[in-house]
Amino acid sequence: MSSPGHSTPSPAARVGMLLVISGPSGVGKTTITRAIEKQIPGAVFSVSATTRPRTDIDREGVDYFFISDERFDDMIRAGEFLEYAGVFGKRYGTPKRWVEDQLAAGKLVILEIDVQGAINVHKQRPDAMMLFILPPSEDELLSRLRNRKREDETVIQRRFGEARREMEIARTCGAYDVFLVNRDLPAAVVHAVALVRAEWDRRGASFS
Repeated sequence: MSSPGHSTPSPAARVGMLLVISGPSGVGKTTITRAIEKQIPGAVFSVSATTRPRTDIDREGVDYFFISDERFDDMIRAGEFLEYAGVFGKRYGTPKRWVEDQLAAGKLVILEIDVQGAINVHKQRPDAMMLFILPPSEDELLSRLRNRKREDETVIQRRFGEARREMEIARTCGAYDVFLVNRDLPAAVVHAVALVRAEWDRRGASFS
């Protein structure tokens, strides 16, 4: 609640901010990302372009922008992606124009992407706030991956190896501004929301 005599700027009146969130599988980053989106007015989750087929429940322009492989190639050649990657034979990318339009409207634009994608975004948008979610320890992360009971031990070990690689790159690449350790998920959500809100307010104050 605002104090008497002080009003919070409306989302449309604010300066936009790009927020990139990364972290290994099992660290809780999606829960944290969605909490930020829900709890901060003016926040929007980035809509990716994809070459995967559209399902009956998909909403064009809300869940994804569904495009052909040829169109995806055209967008790469034209430099229209902030980042893109292939996943299981399909491709996903963050359209630069959509992000820029949302930022121009004063939105907090959230990207939840892997480390390599985040590095690519940072090169194009060094003004982005870069947040990496860490587990309390590697042993705890391995335990969380096992407790999800989604995969067999071979897959879990592969994910764990990839997670260790991601964390090492994140620590040394110089792209991330903030490392947040998720020891307790509800507390980590509160902390993440507070960090993002404070940074967005700080940037808005510097432009006022």
